[in-house]
Amino acid sequence: MVNVPRLVVAAPSSGSGKTTVATGLMAAFAARGLAVSGHKVGPDYIDPGFHTLATGRPGRNLDAYMCGPELIAPLFAHGARGCGLAVVEGVMGLYDGASGLGELASTAHVAKLLRAPVVLVVDASSQSRSVAALVHGFASWDAEVRIGGVILNKVGSDRHEALLREALEESGVPVLGALRRAEGVSVPSRHLGLVPVAERRSDAVAAVAAMAGQVAAGCDLEGLLALARSAPALPPGGEWDPGVAVAGGVPLPAPSRNRGAAPDPAPQAPEGLDGAAGVGGNARVEGSARASGAARAKPVVAVAGGAAFTFSYAENTELLAAAGADVVSFDPLRDEALPLGTRGVVIGGGFPEVYAPELSANEALRKAVAELALSGAPVAAECAGLLYLARSLDGLPMCGVLDAEARMTKRLTLGYRDAVALTDNVLAPAGARMRGHEFHRTVIEPGAGDEPAWGMHRPERRVEGFVRGNVHASYLHTHWAASPGTAARFVERCRG
Repeated sequence: MVNVPRLVVAAPSSGSGKTTVATGLMAAFAARGLAVSGHKVGPDYIDPGFHTLATGRPGRNLDAYMCGPELIAPLFAHGARGCGLAVVEGVMGLYDGASGLGELASTAHVAKLLRAPVVLVVDASSQSRSVAALVHGFASWDAEVRIGGVILNKVGSDRHEALLREALEESGVPVLGALRRAEGVSVPSRHLGLVPVAERRSDAVAAVAAMAGQVAAGCDLEGLLALARSAPALPPGGEWDPGVAVAGGVPLPAPSRNRGAAPDPAPQAPEGLDGAAGVGGNARVEGSARASGAARAKPVVAVAGGAAFTFSYAENTELLAAAGADVVSFDPLRDEALPLGTRGVVIGGGFPEVYAPELSANEALRKAVAELALSGAPVAAECAGLLYLARSLDGLPMCGVLDAEARMTKRLTLGYRDAVALTDNVLAPAGARMRGHEFHRTVIEPGAGDEPAWGMHRPERRVEGFVRGNVHASYLHTHWAASPGTAARFVERCRG
């Protein structure tokens, strides 16, 4: 049985200080020589970047909607392997989950799946004795959620702290920290939340150090570590392993590299997802395919990175490598050519709208990406990648792989999605179901190509994205741990 000391850092609502406390705890314990693993509940890409900076290990997401509840503990164990402490930062309020689906994907749900004690971060700036009623309510709402302590944030003075501590003595929940307001720990934000670490690394390093100092000075680290060590063994199920995951998922039959070939007929999008298998589902790889695959040359898969493309899940890259790819990163802002021998390209999310002039100015790389796509090589693009493949973004030339125009808007598109592949493509066969999320303030016109990538089911029925030859481009962010056959299929297609 796996037993990793662990804490879930939660709050009554967004804006209470979860990121400051969670990141500060990670950095403070790491500074003491403890191996620390950082995790984030939900699909957010930005907070894990700060966790990576604090711990020196990849930040990991735990999303029970996209990956399913059954994968949460195994993914956690994978990320926390060899660590003396794992800190899980929650999302929104403790009990807020996927809209209309009860506790699913909430911080409370993940805490229960991990059998982890919860530390509640409370913004105490405008209350005193009432804090006890608030904590009592959260602690008693769900008997399966164990709130093991409270950290008071934005405390105004010594007198204010004394009043808060006195009130909480009657709640039975110990106070494990009290933090004053501190300017040095603030992190700049913009239209999609905090500014990613990759865009302001020196400032981010200073901010994380300030968080660590504030938390170390204001929190009972020994008490918090003791609480983490009180967590029981994780539920049975073992540790997720990308190699095992890929071996258990089918490298699904890839479409022809002939761009003129007719695709398989696209089925009508089904009414619901109950009982549906994800991409790769429960099918198995043929033994001979596994054996021969190990001996074949590794195709180079170029994965976009740098300041403009910071949104990716660590497991996606691990699955590509486990499927046999030689994964090489490139920066569309700086590199004028794709990595030598590139056979496929993955372009994830990020902020191309912020860097549109620089991306557009790198004409050599734009041309290289377009030529690779035209050659029939597999290209998978999500959100920011979709915009980069468009003809233009805010009027500036992009790669021109897609006959579409993209632009910034004031409207935020945000939420979980249920989708079905409407067209046979390099990531999935027609009819495969997938769960993902959207998170952007841009639009692309048209919103779907002649062969759409997905038929959306949640929150409304619509078609979205583009499939053109071996190019798959969409706004939908997906976590491939839920469908390891996706990575296997893509790599197999790169082999030609």
